[in-house]
Amino acid sequence: MAVIIRMTKMTDTMVEGVIASWLKGEGSTVKSGDILAEVETDKSTMEFENFEDGVVLYVGVKAGDAVPIDAPIAIIGRAGEDIAALKAQFNGNGAASVSVPAPQAPASVVTSAPASIAPVIDLGSIKAVAERMPLKTDTMVEGVIASWLVEVGAKVKSGDIVAEVETDKATMELEIFSDGIVLYRAVEAGQSVPVNGIYMIIGEAGANYQAILEAEKGATVAPTSAEPVKTEVASPATTTTPSTTTAVAATSPTGRLVASPLAKRLAREKGLDLNALKGSGEFGRIIKRDIDNYKPAPAAEVKTVPTAAPTASPYQESFRTERVSQMRKTIARRLSESMYTAPHFYLTMSINMDNAIAARKSINEVATTKVSFNDLVIKAVAVSLKKHPKVNASWLGDTIRYNDHVNVGVAVAVDEGLLVPVVRFTDTKSLSQIGTEVREYAKRAKDKKLQPSDWEGSTFTVSNLGMFGIEEFTAIINPPDACILAVGGINEVPVVKNGQIVVGNVMKVTLSCDHRVVDGAVGSAFLQTFKSLLEDPIRLLA
Repeated sequence: MAVIIRMTKMTDTMVEGVIASWLKGEGSTVKSGDILAEVETDKSTMEFENFEDGVVLYVGVKAGDAVPIDAPIAIIGRAGEDIAALKAQFNGNGAASVSVPAPQAPASVVTSAPASIAPVIDLGSIKAVAERMPLKTDTMVEGVIASWLVEVGAKVKSGDIVAEVETDKATMELEIFSDGIVLYRAVEAGQSVPVNGIYMIIGEAGANYQAILEAEKGATVAPTSAEPVKTEVASPATTTTPSTTTAVAATSPTGRLVASPLAKRLAREKGLDLNALKGSGEFGRIIKRDIDNYKPAPAAEVKTVPTAAPTASPYQESFRTERVSQMRKTIARRLSESMYTAPHFYLTMSINMDNAIAARKSINEVATTKVSFNDLVIKAVAVSLKKHPKVNASWLGDTIRYNDHVNVGVAVAVDEGLLVPVVRFTDTKSLSQIGTEVREYAKRAKDKKLQPSDWEGSTFTVSNLGMFGIEEFTAIINPPDACILAVGGINEVPVVKNGQIVVGNVMKVTLSCDHRVVDGAVGSAFLQTFKSLLEDPIRLLA
């Protein structure tokens, strides 16, 4: 009986193995204990031992290919045995496929389609289409419906905005591309939909949209846990009048809070509890005017009653919990991946900023746009990257990409985390251009108006906490960049000049390096160039 041979886990940290060489080819007779191949793991090249007797009927992975743990690599069985069903577990280019589990059964018993293949449902006759969650950012894996702007039964047309969706980086509008009636909403406001998952179905009244949902259950996208909304279109006699939707409790039928993203942000800034407000927007939605017009109820009078000496502490423990935003989820995921997959090492250097302070003062006397120390840092980084291209690089697994262009990402703090808009072709821009661009990005980031094109494509990142009084820190690399520069504040400290101790202005910077790409000597050379530029900033203007 033919069996599939799978990649085994050979070290405690191994996630895949590379077939260094095959020692037994197709047609070879093998027995238990024979060495089939040499496999390069994450720690060494090891022998792959066979535990089956028979003939190597099929080799599904070429030498040099990487194979995940438990993926099929070969088939062993009796000479002449039909292995067509087992070979189907390998994809067309010879590499192993792990998406379909391999049955450990004779080929002769495979008489029907695998259970994982869903029956085909003909949707051609159904007058309805599914609207799917689009990929709105490069790191987005799901979107949270911040608010619905249309109800089931509403007539819509292509180009309408039907919802606001909270991504990992901003709140954006969901635009539809079909005409018809809203037949189905997959989730309530506040719930998430995976990228490419169905969030709405639009079509003709009475269309069998359930067939679309049944077909989706047989696909790889998990079905939603939300109950389908009834599809009957409300008649004029039962339609809610404006007077009944004004100043009502801002909760959905399931009790979830309904408020616009702007209202939520204003409420946070003013310290207001949205649960205490009533919404005047559509379907009781809390909007900006509800925040502006809110007047808290007068505090109730508290009477003090004399008591005996207290027997317990007057203090009471309390806490609150907040739903993790999509932005915070993505920050946590990406930085965890970076910290635990990229081997970080750190290089710290002190820079005398006396000349930079004087140069900035002179520049700002004639510049139309004020230049900050951060602008000087970004420009010095860009010039240094052109001189040290090995730092301007990205780890891509099997290859390293050395970028000829310089796109510096600038970390910007916002309420819910950190965004990194990108100053493109930084080395070609003046200090004033860099300053104007960074300030515009910072404003748009705080207003949640950045677009995916604004934060994609960095080749190096700068994180500056000097304006917050931080003297020195280390930063986590922003993938796929190979390095990030952490910039501290400028402090007056004793320094030695011409044999005398004098007061100097010193700034400390720390370069975090991905050791897979950048070695210590390369990172040190980059910092030396960066230091020389800031200590003699006239060279930045050359």
